Amino acid sequence: MSGVLGLVASSCGGLDTRFAAQLAGPAADRGWELAITLTPTAARWLEKTGGLGDLEKVTKLPVRSTSRLPGEPRPHPDPTVFLFAPASANSVAKLALGIADNQALTLLGDVLGTPGITIVLGYQIQDTRVHHPAWRRHLDTLAAAGVTTARLTPDASWTSVLDLLP
Repeated sequence: MSGVLGLVASSCGGLDTRFAAQLAGPAADRGWELAITLTPTAARWLEKTGGLGDLEKVTKLPVRSTSRLPGEPRPHPDPTVFLFAPASANSVAKLALGIADNQALTLLGDVLGTPGITIVLGYQIQDTRVHHPAWRRHLDTLAAAGVTTARLTPDASWTSVLDLLP
């Protein structure tokens, strides 16, 4: 067992067909216990396409997309390794700016920059996004906090980002 992996995803093209097959399944095959948290839109996409069932087959823990109510038990153990993939441009910007408006970004924002915590971020963006004046600053901010980033492309398997995990 490699330990607990906090696997976080936002809504990006391919989420419904690639997330379970190219990230969650292969991570579980590598020995990770998956604690999966989705942005609300990603959860809606996977619920609509039946993809939540695929995720439930590879984790013994509940798949989260909302915060728990006061008094409810914590559904996941505390990971020391996180993989945020796919991460949309919107979610990357929010994480870099400290905006925690959903459970996925709250989870990551609470540990960003913490010694002993590893965060790998696989982002998927439009080719033109790299020209936005704030884009580079967002990546630089995350790098300064110790986040390893990699771009996910439509023509390559997302599984390669798992190689960036410790």
